[in-house]
Amino acid sequence: MQETMQPENNGIDEFHIPLKRVVGWAAAVLMVVGNIIGTGVFKKVVPMAQTGLDEHFILLAWIVAGLVVTFGAFTYAGLAKLTTAPGGSYEYLRLCFGNFPAFLNGWGIFIIIGSGSIAAVAFVFSQSVNVLVALPDPFQQWAHISIAGSIYPFESSGIKIFSVATIMVLTWFNYRGVKNSSLLNTIVTTAKILGILFLIVVALVLSDPSPVSGNPVYQNPSLANASFLSIFLGAMLSSFWAYDGFTNIAALAGEIKDPKRNLPIAIISGVLIVMVLYVLVNYAYMKVMPLQQLAALGENKIAATEIAGRLLGTRGTMLISVLIILSAFGALNIIILFYSRVYFRMAQEGVFFKSASKVHPVYRTPYNALWYSMIWSCLLVLSGTFDVLTNMVIFTGFAFYLLAAVGLIKMKRKKVIKEKIPAYPIAPALFILFTGIFLIGILINYPRQSLTGTALLLTGVPFYYYFRKKNGVVSN
Repeated sequence: MQETMQPENNGIDEFHIPLKRVVGWAAAVLMVVGNIIGTGVFKKVVPMAQTGLDEHFILLAWIVAGLVVTFGAFTYAGLAKLTTAPGGSYEYLRLCFGNFPAFLNGWGIFIIIGSGSIAAVAFVFSQSVNVLVALPDPFQQWAHISIAGSIYPFESSGIKIFSVATIMVLTWFNYRGVKNSSLLNTIVTTAKILGILFLIVVALVLSDPSPVSGNPVYQNPSLANASFLSIFLGAMLSSFWAYDGFTNIAALAGEIKDPKRNLPIAIISGVLIVMVLYVLVNYAYMKVMPLQQLAALGENKIAATEIAGRLLGTRGTMLISVLIILSAFGALNIIILFYSRVYFRMAQEGVFFKSASKVHPVYRTPYNALWYSMIWSCLLVLSGTFDVLTNMVIFTGFAFYLLAAVGLIKMKRKKVIKEKIPAYPIAPALFILFTGIFLIGILINYPRQSLTGTALLLTGVPFYYYFRKKNGVVSN
């Protein structure tokens, strides 16, 4: 009788079970691609067309932004030589600069950046589903009810409920093993790549064969007095958002086979694949629809959907709608996987809830870290504040990018990293330069958001000391 009442893990110490290295380099490459390709590639050409730049400079903006991200990819490929432990940027910053700055990065990921991204992508996914199949809105009559005049928990209730359900299902799916998530990502990302390639081919074959004009056809009135450099940087930043997410694969270092070799391959190859796809698909957009028409679409229209509809009619519109749904779903699955590993590593170091460092004895996943991520992300969905919060931490997020690049140079000079790093020191130096310029631009143009985001990040300070005391951490 006593045997039947034994705990499920049969006395196994779940705090010391290692993660399982089951992800190969090819699957890791597709994880990078799947994480980067969200919804930006389908619509960012619209605000870029509104700058007044001609087609050649818009394509150049995509190329230059892609090169900057490639510098970042080489930087993180170098940092991957530092350790085989999970945690990504958190772990790199911990090894380079100590526990406190690393904790602030990890805390920012948990409280806003990571959880807010999960909430936002889930919401976009549900909105896209709602376009094709109308979701019920059971609490519509209470949509006007607010908390503190800014939080409307019952607004868009059907979309929110569907978002929460999707997060819960994918969290459970990830809980069942990293192989599940990797396989799903491989299938979805392959479909995304094929869908984008199909759009490129159809656009180039069926579009007007006349060459791009090279003439600016639209000028946003708000940019009438801006310099060319300012306008070009603005266009480049629009494309830069579509490249974001290339660093997240580093969080999975504990489950990648031979990570010091395969992680750099995955980061660099993934970024280069995305860069080629982005340049080609935006060229295809501009072959089908003149910039004047693209600029006139406005923020609520998706360029890829309009172009596919023009070429293939209703079937084309449906195809791109499904592709966007697939893209958002795949990105959501992979960021749920990635961010949980950051919290897992923080818990191992005693600066997060200790139970988050448990590994399931059968599935070999950090299951409690997944549950913590799920709960907070779902709460952000229900609050509807995720977009506001994530906009506030753009400044701090890029500040940590810059700090990580500085950390690579520091560890290389101290000979902690002895391996040869491709494109070093040019790549991290250029990445630091561009990120620094970007940070200055954000601080000048959005000082209130930047300072508020920094203040939100600093709310983690008391939690840092609480976790250290509770978990008995005595080292710095």
